Amino acid sequence: MERSKGYALMFLLGAFLAGGALGFSADRVIRAGHGREMRGPRAYRQRMAEELKLTPQQQASVDSLIEQKHRQIVALYKPYRPQLDSIAVVARVVSDSTHAQIKRLLNADQQARLDKMRAAARHELAERRGRDATSPPPGPPPGPPLY
Repeated sequence: MERSKGYALMFLLGAFLAGGALGFSADRVIRAGHGREMRGPRAYRQRMAEELKLTPQQQASVDSLIEQKHRQIVALYKPYRPQLDSIAVVARVVSDSTHAQIKRLLNADQQARLDKMRAAARHELAERRGRDATSPPPGPPPGPPLY
C-alpha cells in the first residue's frame, strides 16, 4: 500500500513538473509574437502610470502606497522566514529527485533538452523574482514591490 502511494506521489510530482515545463514552453511561444516588453516592478508601475494616465502627483502617491504595502508584507513574512526557507529546501530536493527520475526515462538528447528547459524556467522565475536562479523561493520577493 505504501509503495503504491509512493508511486502515486511520484506520478503527481512528475505530472506537475511536466505541466510546468509545458506551460513554460507554451508561454514562450505565445510571448514570442509580442516582442520583449519591459518587466519587473518598475516596468509595472510605469505601465500602470501610462495606462491610467496618472499625474506625477498621483504616481508619487501610488508609489508611496506600494512601497508601504511592500514593507508591511515583508514584516508579516519575517517571523516565518526560517520555516519557509526550510520548506523551500525540501521542495528543491523533491523537485531535483523527480527531475532525475524523469531524466532516467529519456534518451541523451531528451535529457539535454529537459535540462535546458528546466534551466530556462528557473532563470525566468529568478528574473521575475529579482534574484539568482539557485536561490530558494520563499516569502515575498526581495527588493521593490511588484505593484
